Amino acid sequence: MLALLDYNAGNLTSVRKAFVFAGAELFTPTEPAALARARGIVVPGVGHFGATAVLDGPWRDAIRAAVSAGTPLLGICLGLQWLFEGSDEAPGQPGLDILPGRCSLLKAGPGLKVPHVGWNALAVRRPARLLRDVNDGAQAYFTHSFIAPVTDACVATTTHGAPFASVVEQGVVFGAQFHPEKSGAVGLTLVRNFLSVVRGEA
Repeated sequence: MLALLDYNAGNLTSVRKAFVFAGAELFTPTEPAALARARGIVVPGVGHFGATAVLDGPWRDAIRAAVSAGTPLLGICLGLQWLFEGSDEAPGQPGLDILPGRCSLLKAGPGLKVPHVGWNALAVRRPARLLRDVNDGAQAYFTHSFIAPVTDACVATTTHGAPFASVVEQGVVFGAQFHPEKSGAVGLTLVRNFLSVVRGEA
């Protein structure tokens, strides 16, 4: 059973459909204590980093405790950015601070626009459970203005003016800057790979 967090910043309907199509059972917890029965946690998100303030306090503590106990955690788009220390989009709002580094504004270049919206390639940096059967150069769908730094946790980058972390993986912590629920076969593969981790198959 996966916990799909609703903090009023996620495209929950599409994310839920993608996971259900891949064979997952989900619930949306209404209190932090409910995470104790989750075998995996998904943090979606579209919008401003400040929206993650809803996950402060008891929610943050419960999520960090679950991760420490070995529960896989997947952040999508804003959810990926929240895994880091914070973001310049909301300087006073801390992230989950499981991954080091801060998120910053994507800078437009010649012929490039911000927000970054549309299909772009994944450059695989190293083998990763989340990227099993995802080829280097595979296309995924993005829509965002802020980016996560390329650190040791980064297993794939994407370039829009400059390279940024498009997929991260560290222990049981995973993230995708793109939207798996909008990325066709590539996105569905990533969802299935996360489910394999949750089920102990990968």
